[in-house]
Amino acid sequence: MAHRFLSSANRFSARFAFIFTVSLSCTYLCYSIIFCRGTIMTNQGYEGKRCPPSKNAGGKKLLGKLDNCASLEVRSALDESAAQRGSSDLRDQSKAPGNHWTDAKLRNMSVAQKYGNKKLPNALIVGVKKGGTRAVLEFIRIHPDVRALGTEPHFFDRNYDRGLDWYRGLMPRTLDSQITLEKTPSYFVTREAPRRIAGMSPETKLIVVVRNPVTRAISDYTQTLSKKPDIPTFEELAFKNGSLGLVDTSWNAIRIGMYILHLENWLQYFRPSQMHFVSGERLITDPAGEMGRVQDFLGLKRIITDKHFYFNRTKGFPCLKKPESSSQPRCLGKSKGRTHVQIDQEVIEQLREFYRPFNIKFYETVGQDFKWD
Repeated sequence: MAHRFLSSANRFSARFAFIFTVSLSCTYLCYSIIFCRGTIMTNQGYEGKRCPPSKNAGGKKLLGKLDNCASLEVRSALDESAAQRGSSDLRDQSKAPGNHWTDAKLRNMSVAQKYGNKKLPNALIVGVKKGGTRAVLEFIRIHPDVRALGTEPHFFDRNYDRGLDWYRGLMPRTLDSQITLEKTPSYFVTREAPRRIAGMSPETKLIVVVRNPVTRAISDYTQTLSKKPDIPTFEELAFKNGSLGLVDTSWNAIRIGMYILHLENWLQYFRPSQMHFVSGERLITDPAGEMGRVQDFLGLKRIITDKHFYFNRTKGFPCLKKPESSSQPRCLGKSKGRTHVQIDQEVIEQLREFYRPFNIKFYETVGQDFKWD
């Protein structure tokens, strides 16, 4: 009897052990499946966030990972960035055969928009009005390592009280390897601008586009006349008391062209090596050469070359060549290249004589002869 009881107990124990083992195995299997699925999903989410490198990583390393990290979000950022900067032409150019520079520009734009930061400018186009500053901005911003603000913020002359945080918020997002740039031509003739810019960063690079001061004054007047047709004649504004012998230096169109007076103020805060002077005349006759020197000054690879320009005879100004997939080239707006008001030759000669000593001193200071005389 006892033996039968022990045998029954052993069978019960064996069954219990078997059932317990099976249950434990099933539980383990279920947990394993759930855990593996959670791990895979977690890793996928992590991989999506792992693409941006550390802040110290260069833009090239990030671009190298772009293909592996590419997602709909990045492509969306590209479209958003292009729209914000009016870059539909760039997207067209990227489709044209051989336009590898445009591909790099678009890739950098998309990555910067997604992973970049808003930073204070490394470089500024500070002048001069009617010298060719818009052309320099539009030409340099096609470089993949430059991100530029399209509008003129006038921070250092009109909006300084808004503070640097407000100013930084206007800037496009950039990678650590990219240059942030803005253009406001009136800075060059604003007395407080050099001190304020040096206060932001004493290492800021400054680009000044200069032009024959007589031609510049006529261009300035022509622009004003197009907006205010009832203003006095050029001669009446340029000379005091109607006399051709006494130039009215209080008129802003005349005073801007006295470049050396303004430059002396800038040299109190910045080294000459931090300032690059672009010839407005050579920008028209040799845009690739002038932009090559701008790229050198900014420490950029020379990507913008002759192949990107053609001369528009109607406007009398170089334009960026159109891509094969686009019907329109990229030219400056209608306000650029307008026909100047006709000025009497005697007036022009009097102004040349007036500007000559200022020009000579300017040439000596910057170490460059612009041949305006």
